[in-house]
Amino acid sequence: MAAVLSALFALLAAVGNATGTVLQRVGARSVPPGDAFSIRLARHLLHHPAWLAGIAVVVGAAACQALALAFGPLSLVQPILVTELPFTLLIACAFSRRRLPAAGWTASVMVAGGLALTLAAAAPSGGNSVVSTGTWVLTLLTTALVISLCVLAALRQPRGKARAALFSSASAIGYALTATLMKSATETFEQRGTGAFFAAWQTYAFVAAGACSLFLLANAMESGPLVASQPALTLGEGLVSVTLGILVYEDRVRTGWWLIPEGVGAVLITWGVLTLVRVDTESGESSAP
Repeated sequence: MAAVLSALFALLAAVGNATGTVLQRVGARSVPPGDAFSIRLARHLLHHPAWLAGIAVVVGAAACQALALAFGPLSLVQPILVTELPFTLLIACAFSRRRLPAAGWTASVMVAGGLALTLAAAAPSGGNSVVSTGTWVLTLLTTALVISLCVLAALRQPRGKARAALFSSASAIGYALTATLMKSATETFEQRGTGAFFAAWQTYAFVAAGACSLFLLANAMESGPLVASQPALTLGEGLVSVTLGILVYEDRVRTGWWLIPEGVGAVLITWGVLTLVRVDTESGESSAP
């Protein structure tokens, strides 16, 4: 029952994130090129109603994600969030009053089928809820280093696909770290109550990590086309989240011959994601949010 509730809340989080992404894309498109990666970018977005509405929806999605993580392991919840991309395209099509092409429906089925196959084969389960200080220090330093390298590489690129992909990769790692910290904070709330939740450093760390990730995502959207930024965000966040779940919380997934259907599922997800992004671009991204 806990796994079912975890999956349900994860799906709700994916829908919320998708809606927020569509609204944030509306806001990001209005940012002047010269305001990229500066305080002016944040100031501009904070005055855009669509972007603010997107943030409100994302906050609600974060609450659903926290509930999902309270009921299930990181390696179950985070892969389900890959469905955010199909939901994003569907909502964007509805928002712009255009029809999703047949290829888009096919790709959406591929993502859903690949996800179901991967999760059924991996059968992720929770491991250790107690994380040592050394593990936290190593996790924070490693993720911060990789994010910094991605950002530095992005800033050396002109506006375009490479810059968008690098910013999006940094954002994906940041969101995976946010979920890792959020799980610890929600478990503290469950076990020790509200006071301990607000006293835990993980609570403030996941808020800070989420805010930084959102800023990086806004720069990815401003820097280049969706075809460059979205695959790195969608696939990167899922992969890094599962990795952190295994390394930090010792989540368990099946190995051995189960790796074959898991691999097939991963290929279907990747193929579906790449197809969905191409469909979005070819069907008139300029007219979509």
